[in-house]
Amino acid sequence: MAVAARGLLTRGAYEEVRRSFKWRVPERFNIAWAACGRHAAVRPTSPAVEYVREDRQGAEVTDILTFGRLKERSDRLANGLVHGLALRKGDRVGLLLPQRLETVEVHMASYKAGCVVLALAQVFGPDALWARLADSGARILVTDSDSLEKVLQIWDRLPSLEHVLLVEDGESRAPLPPRVSRFQAILDRGATSFDMADTSADDPALLIYTSGTTGPPKGALHSHRTLLGHLPGVEFPHSFLPQPGDKLYTPADWSWIGGMLDILLPGLFLGLPVVGHRQRKFDPERCLQLMAEHQVRNVFLPPTALRLLRTSMGDKAHPGLALRSVASGGETLGEGLLDWGREVLSCPINEFYGQTECNLVLANCADAFPVRPGSMGRAVPGCDVAVVDAEGRPLPVGELGEVAVRAPHPVMFLRYWNRPEATAQKYKNGWLLMGDVARMDEDGYFWYFGREDDVITSSGYRIGPSEIEACLERHPAVQAAAVVGVPCPVRTEAVKAFVVLRSGGALPQGSEALADELKQWVRQRLAAHCYPQHVEFLDSLPLTSTGKVIRRELRATASSNDDSSDDNNSNHGSSNHDDNNNSSNHDHNNNHSNNNNKQPSSNHNNNINNSNSSSSSSNT
Repeated sequence: MAVAARGLLTRGAYEEVRRSFKWRVPERFNIAWAACGRHAAVRPTSPAVEYVREDRQGAEVTDILTFGRLKERSDRLANGLVHGLALRKGDRVGLLLPQRLETVEVHMASYKAGCVVLALAQVFGPDALWARLADSGARILVTDSDSLEKVLQIWDRLPSLEHVLLVEDGESRAPLPPRVSRFQAILDRGATSFDMADTSADDPALLIYTSGTTGPPKGALHSHRTLLGHLPGVEFPHSFLPQPGDKLYTPADWSWIGGMLDILLPGLFLGLPVVGHRQRKFDPERCLQLMAEHQVRNVFLPPTALRLLRTSMGDKAHPGLALRSVASGGETLGEGLLDWGREVLSCPINEFYGQTECNLVLANCADAFPVRPGSMGRAVPGCDVAVVDAEGRPLPVGELGEVAVRAPHPVMFLRYWNRPEATAQKYKNGWLLMGDVARMDEDGYFWYFGREDDVITSSGYRIGPSEIEACLERHPAVQAAAVVGVPCPVRTEAVKAFVVLRSGGALPQGSEALADELKQWVRQRLAAHCYPQHVEFLDSLPLTSTGKVIRRELRATASSNDDSSDDNNSNHGSSNHDDNNNSSNHDHNNNHSNNNNKQPSSNHNNNINNSNSSSSSSNT
């Protein structure tokens, strides 16, 4: 068994771990050296990635990429990028690939060359791809046959994009379009050793575009130190990674912050094997089989995936599972799902919170302190987190305010790409503002109230959607719910709930009766002022590419229906949303909230790339 590298945290009680932790970020640092080169030097035959695929006959094959092989192939690719395609330090390399070995190789080669990886999701349509490629000025794009056609549709509007490298399954001699080269040919021409760029910890390394619900995409530029900054927030909810025998997996794409920085890169840094497998849509049975067959010990499962697993498994444990830790982020999971995890998965589910710009800053860790269901967790060791007022001043215990993280911190982004004003607005009085409203209790647990943009003002009350959504989802007929405010001449805003019923549960004949039942369900369990006055049933909720509810679409739907005057309103419709052509997604990647980070299992595409960490989170 390979011996993992040491983690940053020392196992112990929460207060002890926080007190003993100190940041040590070297001045010169490169992700590729930390996640590949140093391991290849001392244990080149240790597995870095176990990639599970099907061969041409449909049989399952596992390809093992060792650290030594990863170094050699990424050295070759780096030579091809620098000497063959004339890439320079700071150039952006677009990465539009699913989970596969070449994805890891592009990451390592780009960092070695001092380039910046532009992470792109395969679910993006042409417009969304164009927005990110054009804004970033990417010179090179690495993609596969599934996405090439989308790229060709927009290439004439991308003057900075010089070349596309095509990753193929198997050998092909088919002619390629101009300026498209085979990935393998570039790699084969590269020398087997490469002099890695001398990078500082603050040099740019990653460009991740937010893709959420409130405006056009903004590129969050991260430096090499962001990997170090993520480690405590990964080790903590995974019950103090690494432990003997640990092996990591997530169904989330490695192009999303949740898959990339919550599992893949931290796993490689710690010298742990990472299991990879491409699923075009999430299949809970296949996920269980994969985790059992490959003895996965540590898994990041976005809330959508957890709910689908629960629906598939029920109360029966899956034989062969060897899970030691389960982490999740993106929204409050609820006590029922947490109880199910302990009983059926035989380990606690630890929630975490963060966002694309500042990921994994709050987390639960059942090994360090008692988990309080519904809480976002406590500050991750090495993070100073507070609830602040509009002037950036910390508020007393129990008061509502905005979640904020004291700057500077290694996990924080450098800036928004070409958006200096937006970058400046992200900070106040020495704190990075997360945009989420919460309160902190006397024991340091944070409790989510709502996204600042999504808080509903009704009859003088400030109402957070997440508590109502969580209450609705405890009803046996409800699979997922999203709550928004709609204009009301009497209350200022009225609460409207969009509800998706459990799979297989077609809307009953008495939709009005069920709507009334749901209203009373909330009214009796929460308060009279926050029950939904209006209920609309949908086939699915509109989601971004990372699985977050697009609330502006729900508000627009509510306005177009013009139903806010009818307190007994109930409708049935479909809000299926194809995010592939949406170029204005904005992702608080790992927001813990129910509102702008909702990841309901009713999404018919089973898109589980949701928790920007997660997280998240506000990631995985």
